[in-house]
Amino acid sequence: MGQPKKRRVRIVVLSDIHLGTYGCHAEELLRYLKSIKPEKIILNGDIIDMWQFSKRYWPRSHMQVIKYITGQLARGTKVIYLTGNHDEMLRKFAGFRLGSLIIDNKLVLTLNGKKAWFFHGDVFDVTMQYSKWLARLGAIGYDTLILINTFVNWLLKKTGRGRISLSRRVKDSVKSAVKFINDFEKTAAGIAIENGYHYVVCGHIHQPEIRTIETANGSVTYLNSGDWVENLTALEFDGTAWRLYRYADDPVAQAVKLPKKLRDKLDNDDIFRDLVNEFLNNQ
Repeated sequence: MGQPKKRRVRIVVLSDIHLGTYGCHAEELLRYLKSIKPEKIILNGDIIDMWQFSKRYWPRSHMQVIKYITGQLARGTKVIYLTGNHDEMLRKFAGFRLGSLIIDNKLVLTLNGKKAWFFHGDVFDVTMQYSKWLARLGAIGYDTLILINTFVNWLLKKTGRGRISLSRRVKDSVKSAVKFINDFEKTAAGIAIENGYHYVVCGHIHQPEIRTIETANGSVTYLNSGDWVENLTALEFDGTAWRLYRYADDPVAQAVKLPKKLRDKLDNDDIFRDLVNEFLNNQ
């Protein structure tokens, strides 16, 4: 039995994949990517986690995500990489254009006569602006919590119980975290309304969402693509409307078969060779 027919999508927005970390669900992301045929892929920040990147941990599945996306460039798919805080090293390349690839910090598109503003969202994070070392420490703690969560869910599965998300429980129970998310969404919406945008599309806070936010100056549709660490979500635009995609609700993507060797780890030479070959093969 072959692979399922690919679903056509005009735009797909992915953010907070965090390739290079233990929490990244690269295999699930690959299945999703192989199940769709987008005209445009917008990578809205924190795709490769350069804060925590280690040559000691870079599975083949993580490399395959990069290979698959760069392979789409060769097929004419437009790929727009908008930088985030975890891949901020790429901000020095803002404005870069090469064929169907664009690297930038923000993007404005007109969709059916309505303006959509895309950016990662870390500019609204006070911790990022004034205490970057604290943000980095928090990222390490978050990745550690994901590792613990993986072990806990393994135990729960063995005992026939359902999965839990420790990090989500922490976020939901800490009032300051809830307030930060609410303030983030209201700030993004407020600036978008002031600039006459109809949509504001963010990542950063790992909270998938589509909702209308109203202020005294007007209203805007706020969209957040979530992440591929906890929620495994994306945003899709079919040419007329946006929808929030959830991998957990997509049996077609879950049925996509992947080679077993994807779980193998790559050594330093493999990483370098694969990156060079992938770059040369897509010129």
